[in-house]
Amino acid sequence: MRKTWLSLLLLFILVLSACGNAANHQKETNAPSAKKEKETMTYQSENGPIEVPAHPKRVVALWGAGYVAAFDVPIVGADSWSKMNPLLQDKLKNAQTVTDEDIEKIMALKPDLIVGLSNTKNVEKLKKIAPTVTFTYGKLNYLDLILEYGKLLNKEKEAKAWIADFQKRAQEAGKQIRAKIGDNATVTVMENFDKQLYVFGNNWGRGTEILYQEMKLKMPEKVKEHALKSGYYAVSLEALPQFVGDYLIVSKYSDSDTSFMETNTFKNIPAVKNGHMFVADAKSFYFNDPITLEHQLDFFKKHFLGQ
Repeated sequence: MRKTWLSLLLLFILVLSACGNAANHQKETNAPSAKKEKETMTYQSENGPIEVPAHPKRVVALWGAGYVAAFDVPIVGADSWSKMNPLLQDKLKNAQTVTDEDIEKIMALKPDLIVGLSNTKNVEKLKKIAPTVTFTYGKLNYLDLILEYGKLLNKEKEAKAWIADFQKRAQEAGKQIRAKIGDNATVTVMENFDKQLYVFGNNWGRGTEILYQEMKLKMPEKVKEHALKSGYYAVSLEALPQFVGDYLIVSKYSDSDTSFMETNTFKNIPAVKNGHMFVADAKSFYFNDPITLEHQLDFFKKHFLGQ
C-alpha cells in the first residue's frame, strides 16, 4: 500500500512539473520578446523617414528590380524593362509585370514594400497598399544608389562589401586596359533605339560608369561636350563619326532598326574599320545595378583584354 501511495505521489509531482513548464513556455511564447527579430525599421528616404519591413518578402519593383534581386530579396512584381533583361530571367521568373497604373494588380500581389522612381505615378495610392520608397535617378552616383538599396533592404553590410570589391576589380581591369590601348585612347558608348542613335556620358548605364568612372578611360571631346552633363545625346548617322573615339561600344537592340550598321558612313568609321567595335545586347546592358554591372565588367575584360 505504501509503495502504491509513493508511486501516486511521484506521478502527481511529475504532472505538476510538466504543467508548470508548459505554462512558462506558453508565457514566453506569448510575451513580447526583445530577442525576436524586428519586424520593421525606419529608412531615411529622400522624402523623409519611412517605416519599412526589416526583412521584406514580397517586393514590387516599379523600377530597378536588379538592385533588389542582387540582394536576393523576393520580388513579386517588376517593370517590363527589368523583365526583358536576360540577366534577371531567373530572379524574376515568378514576378508579375506591373506598371504604376496597375493599382489593383499590385494590390492583389500583397507586397510588403514598393520601390520606384520619383516620377512614379499614383504614389499616394501605392502608399496605401504598402510602404513606398522612390529614388530620383541621377541624384546619387551609381554606387551610392546601390548602397541606398542596401540600406532600404537591410543589407547595408553586404552592399558596402560588394561596392569595395567591385571598385577594386574594375579599377584593376582599367589599369590593364589603359596599358594595352594607351592612356590617351578614347572610348564611345552608343545605342540604337526606336530609329534613333544615342551617345552616352559617364552615368547613364550601358557600362559608362565602369569605363569612365572606375577604369578612367577617356571620352571623346564631342561626347563630353554634348552628353556628359545630360547623360545622353541623340545624334544623326551623318554626325556619328564625329562622336566616335578610338574604340566603340555598341549597345544594340536587335529588335530595333540596325540598318545603320550596314551603311558606308558607319563602316568607314576608323574604330569600326580597325576592329575596335564591341557589340553588346542592349537589353542586358541597359542598367547599372550590381547584376548588370558584373556582366558589363566581364564584357569589357573579355573584349579589351581577352579575359
